[in-house]
Amino acid sequence: MMTRSPQGRTNRLTRPSIAVAAAVAVTAGVVAAAPDAKTAEPTPKLSLIAASTSVTLDSWKDDPGVYLDLGTYLTSENGAFELKVTRKSYKDPVVATQVLRNGKKTTTKALPAGLVKDFSGLPGFAQVSVTDAAGKTVLKQTEAFCPNNASGRIRPDAPANSKYPQSCPVNPFTLGSVWGVENGWASNTYAGYYAKPVQLAAGTYTAKISVTKKYRDLFGIANKPQTVKVTVRERSWEEEEGSGSAARSAAPRSAKSAAGTQGHTGHTGHEGHQQAADAPAASAHAAHGAPARPEAPAGRTTGAAPTFNVGHGPYPPAPPALPWALKKESLQRQAFSAAKVGDRPGQTDGSRQAPAAEPNAKRPTGKATVPDVPKPDLRSLPAYGITVSDGYEDDPGKDYLAFSANVWNAGPAKLVVDGFRSPGKELMDAYQYFYDAKGKQVGYTPTGTMEWDPRPGHEHWHFTDFASYRLLKADKKESVRSGKEAFCLANTDAVDYTVKNANWHPDNTDLSTACGQENSISVREVLDVGSGDTYTQDLPGQSFDITGLPNGTYYIQVLANPENRLKETNHKNNSALRKVVLGGKKGARTVTVPAHDLVNAN
Repeated sequence: MMTRSPQGRTNRLTRPSIAVAAAVAVTAGVVAAAPDAKTAEPTPKLSLIAASTSVTLDSWKDDPGVYLDLGTYLTSENGAFELKVTRKSYKDPVVATQVLRNGKKTTTKALPAGLVKDFSGLPGFAQVSVTDAAGKTVLKQTEAFCPNNASGRIRPDAPANSKYPQSCPVNPFTLGSVWGVENGWASNTYAGYYAKPVQLAAGTYTAKISVTKKYRDLFGIANKPQTVKVTVRERSWEEEEGSGSAARSAAPRSAKSAAGTQGHTGHTGHEGHQQAADAPAASAHAAHGAPARPEAPAGRTTGAAPTFNVGHGPYPPAPPALPWALKKESLQRQAFSAAKVGDRPGQTDGSRQAPAAEPNAKRPTGKATVPDVPKPDLRSLPAYGITVSDGYEDDPGKDYLAFSANVWNAGPAKLVVDGFRSPGKELMDAYQYFYDAKGKQVGYTPTGTMEWDPRPGHEHWHFTDFASYRLLKADKKESVRSGKEAFCLANTDAVDYTVKNANWHPDNTDLSTACGQENSISVREVLDVGSGDTYTQDLPGQSFDITGLPNGTYYIQVLANPENRLKETNHKNNSALRKVVLGGKKGARTVTVPAHDLVNAN
């Protein structure tokens, strides 16, 4: 697979894998009384709360900036707060609708046109102002809010698990999403890595956080700003190294210094899942692309949970879900340390490795059949994260065009492929399985092979002929470069969670467990309904070699199921094209990526 970035030495295109898990309790200090059922309102009651009256934030000398995690949450009582966000096509704007549930009755309320412009959250939701010890305002800004952010229960009788997805997608070609705060839950208003760090000198401050008026009026939120005392402390990695081995192992490194040792930033990829398994504190989210992304300059605390699509090009991953109360408790136990990353009782930070989907114990027997039951519908997204580079020391004198490609499943059935290996054989025989409405397996068909990829950083089983990529001339017909790719299937991107049977909490999300080992006798790979699988095509020699191509207009074609070996509901929607314009000179080629209808992102 193509997993190495062409974007110079410091910025990689990566492909994430997601990790989903149960949420955690916020803190006993913010428990709210259960509403009286007799007086419960038919619409959810939203409130802004602060988990703590004070927080301590870190600024690192070698990479200054404070991640303004103030521990404020939006709570939902008297019902869940739910939004459905969609667009009909890339020619149509994004629209948002509030979904109101009252028993068996469901109604909807359209939000104002233009309020939501993408799928990353409600823009301009929170107003934050910070004053220094002398009362001078040193910062004033608004922040977006993803209702799917790190969250937890605020009362013991609330549902044990939230039904809503974890995080809001930022893939530029997302088609539909569902956002929500579960009834009796609270969602962090801080956007994590999606919010830029702010410049605050060491000292004490007072932060005032409120919901902006347009959202108070829209959702009936009381105007009750929260005040939080903020202590900013300056830290240095060099000082941490001199304070003992415990501090060295516990203290987070800055993005700058960590990148210096890891060589590149970005989430782990199909290339990097083994590094993630070896160093989960840096990033245990395996993906298709690069070494583990370094820790944030500040302690990893709350903020958005890892998304399906962070790490593609300019989109950085979000910090894990860890309420402030847990962070504060950990800091008391461990001086100058961020809370330990990992899943355990009372904490879910998104670094969990999902268990592999278990294949059938034996290869199928009897006559192969393709029954008349729901099947998957594989579709391609237009290429994005497009860039050009030279071949580095691996392939000097060459120019390459790299991009990210996503094939997703529009349903209504998930794609399930098992691989079985005969003893001593290098390839596995692959079979596609079919299920009835009750989930019972009712048929299967042979569908090619799976092959072991031994390259360092891959080292897992790839399902062959899942997708191919072609660089077409301006006439969109004649191919000048092409590549056929094998994939380890994983649910990395929430492309459209509004389609029928979409699974908001898909399994099979971690490549280091889902794609088997070299000595595996069988493997199951799954692409669930609503989710897509992103790869970056950026390894020199495997991305498009454009060294000898003249400047001009071309189209990148992403083609799902190119040999039609997989059975699906529709084979006519498997292709997506993205226009690119090549320019420049050899060794300094350029690429211009025009907007794709209303999506102006490369």
